[in-house]
Amino acid sequence: MSQVRYETPAPRVARIVLDRAEKRNAQGAAMTHALDDAFTRAARDDDVSVIILAAEGDHFCAGHDLSDGPLDPAAARGAWGDFGGAGWEAGYSRERALYLDITERWRNLPKPTIAAVQGIAIAGGVMLAWACDLIVCAEDARFRDNSAADMGVPGVELFHHPFELGVRKAKEWLFTGDWLAADEALRLGMVNHVVPRDALADFTLALAERIARTNRFTLKLAKESINAAQDRMGRADAIRTAFANHQLAHAHNQLVHGLPIDPSNLPSAIRTRMGRE
Repeated sequence: MSQVRYETPAPRVARIVLDRAEKRNAQGAAMTHALDDAFTRAARDDDVSVIILAAEGDHFCAGHDLSDGPLDPAAARGAWGDFGGAGWEAGYSRERALYLDITERWRNLPKPTIAAVQGIAIAGGVMLAWACDLIVCAEDARFRDNSAADMGVPGVELFHHPFELGVRKAKEWLFTGDWLAADEALRLGMVNHVVPRDALADFTLALAERIARTNRFTLKLAKESINAAQDRMGRADAIRTAFANHQLAHAHNQLVHGLPIDPSNLPSAIRTRMGRE
């Protein structure tokens, strides 16, 4: 069954819905590739001007599915291969193809994207929201990147932290692994709007319809200009450095713990499933 739904809730608006509520919309390879198909479909449809990314159920996305199996080279997007390489080559190739390159492609889609976030968005779920141009969240939305505090890697693969939160708050958030509530995310400028939970879908759709009235080519050019400005501020270089550090941490953990993450601070139930308790 598909883990993603594609909808057209209004003229010139496409809505892509994460549809794995029973797993809190955890993002594995199947969901990632289904998302890529849906984003590509919307981007290539001349009748679509704005794309909404939403989620079924109580929560937006609990992050990457760490139980996911090996990446099928035949299904992989982009040019990266060697998913069975020796040493850390396989792990690097998987994360480059499945997490970094594909999310960067979504960030640079030639049409405005809006994330509608409810409940929790953890690590990879935060990445999905950050890949979008605008973020609307429900009052109950909470964000967390627990990569450093719980797993021994310095942040998620799409390292937007200082650009979304500012340098000092980004450091505190990563160092502690604390939750970021919707109202604070709004105050810091990471999200555009906070609305009641029952108004999230309607508010986001109304915003998309307002944007869709703008000339589509103008929207493309405006988005490209702003993204280029952010990259000139150092975002692109920061992403490359942070991804290299992320991979160094994985390789270190593999040597020390026999796993790409440090299991020491993970909950007991997860360590048990990993055979570490």
